[in-house]
Amino acid sequence: MNTKNAKIAYAILRITIAIILLSHSVLGMFDGGINDFGNLYLNKVGFAPYGVAIAWIIKLSHVVCAVLLIMNKYIRLACFATIFVLIMGIIMVHLKEGWFVVGGGRNGVEYNFVLLCVLTAIMFLNADSKQYNTKIRNGKIS
Repeated sequence: MNTKNAKIAYAILRITIAIILLSHSVLGMFDGGINDFGNLYLNKVGFAPYGVAIAWIIKLSHVVCAVLLIMNKYIRLACFATIFVLIMGIIMVHLKEGWFVVGGGRNGVEYNFVLLCVLTAIMFLNADSKQYNTKIRNGKIS
């Protein structure tokens, strides 16, 4: 793959994940979904009285990470933060529902698994960024 195509593919992945994170988060900010998740789930599984605050932190982290992905800044931090949230979501919510999101099941792991794989790929592609290449050219990384 040539460098131009790799950069385009990298941008497509970053922006796609950013759109998914934004759409999932912003909708919950306006339809009461974040408060419901905090009150009806997080508070009930042991995070009371902080469930709503934790739910808002999760969604705001998605918004911040989406903006960072779009700007192509602090990619590893954005990916690690999002991966952590997704893994916790798998463990706490989705794993008991099985693999499938629709069809063979409901609310399963498969969608988060795809997001985890794409975020991991973005982190590896970021290793080939301009900043990393500059360090190699200057002999700071072998």
